[in-house]
Amino acid sequence: MKIVVDNKIPYIRETLAKITDNVVYMSGNEINSETVKDADALITRTRTRCDRQLLEGSRVKFIGTATIGFDHIDTEFCNKAGIVWKNCPGCNAGAVEQYVHAVLTLLKEEKGLKLENACMGIVGVGHVGSRIMSLAKKLGMKIMLNDPPRKDNGESGFVDLDTIAAECDVITFHTPLIKEGKYKTFHLADKDFFASLRKKPVVINTSRGEVVDTSAILDAINEKRVSEAIIDVWENEPHINLDLLHKVYVGTPHIAGYSSDGKLNATIMTLKSLCEFFHLDVDINLSLDEDLKEENIIDNKDDILSCYNPKNDYSVLLSHPEDFEKIRGNYKLRKE
Repeated sequence: MKIVVDNKIPYIRETLAKITDNVVYMSGNEINSETVKDADALITRTRTRCDRQLLEGSRVKFIGTATIGFDHIDTEFCNKAGIVWKNCPGCNAGAVEQYVHAVLTLLKEEKGLKLENACMGIVGVGHVGSRIMSLAKKLGMKIMLNDPPRKDNGESGFVDLDTIAAECDVITFHTPLIKEGKYKTFHLADKDFFASLRKKPVVINTSRGEVVDTSAILDAINEKRVSEAIIDVWENEPHINLDLLHKVYVGTPHIAGYSSDGKLNATIMTLKSLCEFFHLDVDINLSLDEDLKEENIIDNKDDILSCYNPKNDYSVLLSHPEDFEKIRGNYKLRKE
């Protein structure tokens, strides 16, 4: 069995060595049709576009992406070609919650944002959005939820996007990227959305860059319809819009979900899917390195910024935006 693996996926090599000695590790953006043509499985991240161009004529039967998102996989082609693909829903939800909590703490300390009784609009209430909902409640915030697929599935408690735009002090996006159809999220936050804002809210995007129209949010910032913007995901990554980078309150290189815990979860989920597909009886006994198990000791238990301050990551990206991919690829995983 041959497996091609993105070399930035941590904690995976020891287990794969138990499965086969034919494992090829390489940069995700360098994986091409030549490297996968005789591979049985591909384990990747978002940087490898898994489509007809990559996979047609190959031996690949299984794709595991060690990520929540799967918009880099042409699922229609894979389904027609008989290629099974698996993602890792919820693997880094805790890390994104930590990121949002840190951002809200910064806004409270530096900008005077009053969290108690403020209204947070959560767009997308899956694994991550549900964690953000719990966080908001703990912080004493009111919440409004928007999730059309869940609403249509009979779940209750949702409002439309216009209500979110009109009523919320903080709006945070946690949707997958869907480019067409009834539940399209591509440019969900477009010029019309920003024009309908009523309370000059804080806008946070940790979902996918294309969910927010770059030109529209830039106009909204310039016209002060948005008080502050926090952007972790960008259109056209890694070639991000530098005007937007300099206008946001915090801008980071798609690392909101980059914790050691989240990465380990993703690796374990991917390995389990691989073993299940190929009917492999392999012991997956993974845990964090000893130095990552140590608890963060802080004077004030509520001071989340002692554990993680996203402004530090913003400073790095501001200094070297051309190194977006390098910064992201070499990011030192934080502990949740």
